[in-house]
Amino acid sequence: MKTDRVARSSLPHWPRANRPEAITQRQDHLRHLSHWEESHHHVLSWPVAAGTLASFQECLTGHTVLPVGVVGPLSINLGQYQLDDAGEVQEQGRAPDQVFVPLAHTEGGLSASVQRGVSAVALAGGIRTTVLADRMTRDSCFVFPTTAEAVQLARWIADHSAQMSTWLRDPANPLRHTGAGQGASTSSALLSAHAVLRGVDTHVIGPMCHVLYRFTTGDACGPNMMTRNAYALNHQYVLARFPAETGVTPLHVFLETNMGGDKKPSYAFFQFPGHGKVVLAEATIPAPVLRRVLHVTADEVVALEHTGLHGAHASGMQSFAFTPASAVAAIFAATGQDLGMVGTSSMAQASATRVGEGIHLAIRFSGLEVGTVGGGTSLPHARAYLKLLDCLGPGKVYRFAQIIAATALCLELSAAASMATTGSHNFLQAHLEHGGIRGV
Repeated sequence: MKTDRVARSSLPHWPRANRPEAITQRQDHLRHLSHWEESHHHVLSWPVAAGTLASFQECLTGHTVLPVGVVGPLSINLGQYQLDDAGEVQEQGRAPDQVFVPLAHTEGGLSASVQRGVSAVALAGGIRTTVLADRMTRDSCFVFPTTAEAVQLARWIADHSAQMSTWLRDPANPLRHTGAGQGASTSSALLSAHAVLRGVDTHVIGPMCHVLYRFTTGDACGPNMMTRNAYALNHQYVLARFPAETGVTPLHVFLETNMGGDKKPSYAFFQFPGHGKVVLAEATIPAPVLRRVLHVTADEVVALEHTGLHGAHASGMQSFAFTPASAVAAIFAATGQDLGMVGTSSMAQASATRVGEGIHLAIRFSGLEVGTVGGGTSLPHARAYLKLLDCLGPGKVYRFAQIIAATALCLELSAAASMATTGSHNFLQAHLEHGGIRGV
């Protein structure tokens, strides 16, 4: 006990609450650090009321500013989509549009490169986008003393997966009316009706039975929804029934154990739908546009793709695209998306194919994790930029995912063309002019 008291007393006192007095205490501490400078105090002043920001993270102390470039108009032929009763994406129609895209970043040359791609695809007839699938996944794991018991749970889950989905949707489910603090075995929050369980897969490794829950989450990205519902399924469905029916009780139950693809790029979800929206974007660029706007030939672009594929294979790269993460991250930062999901959302595969004297360029995103409601999308700046994209609120998430894919294709086209020119001189020149090193 004495050791515990000593350990606790030695912990640094740094309040994490966002009450006004706690915020002031943290700010005052920073102001008195020996290496802090008075010229930096501006980061401790708020561009909006502190209370507006306080609900988005803990230990709120300051703010940052990212410059935002707006590119466009992006010519895009968008699909209009809805989920059917089975949770499969169904195209309801198509419509052309022109969009202005906000990019929040400090990467010199990025906005200029995207704008060059935007100009090229506009002259070429625009970009066509398609949404193929929509799922979000959470991978729980039940650990047993033996492999046989893990297999027994896997078979039991297979027999009960349809009932598990029905149980979550049942309005009579008591967890829909149960709040926090009801005991360790109860979900820590109300069930989310918007996270619909679409399937359950299992994967047995030794005495471990991984249970992969597959959800759709409406217009929200949905990680919190999935977490609540997966926890409830683990504790209020599986543990409430499986031991009673079989006499087998797991040693451990873990909510997420790395097979779900959450914020960690994985080849399973690079290949197959599972964690986010699967989105395609494509454009055919004729030879005159390649020469006039991009100063490159189709042969040079195809040669770069061929070389890049070999380099990617030799280095064990998971994605096979030039630079999609830059576009994804810049749009995420502007629109209040979860920045931890840039890595998984940037998993992409691009292809360049000769079409006459021009090229057909396409890119596939296997798991765009995006939302137009909830989370950081409620921040004032995020709402403004989502509104600019006409992607704010319900019914807009598939439009948003397609715009991201189309913007990334513009960057892919422009950056690849710069690299493909003889000796990659254009790529170097762009970085000299926009990378903050002019005149060095």
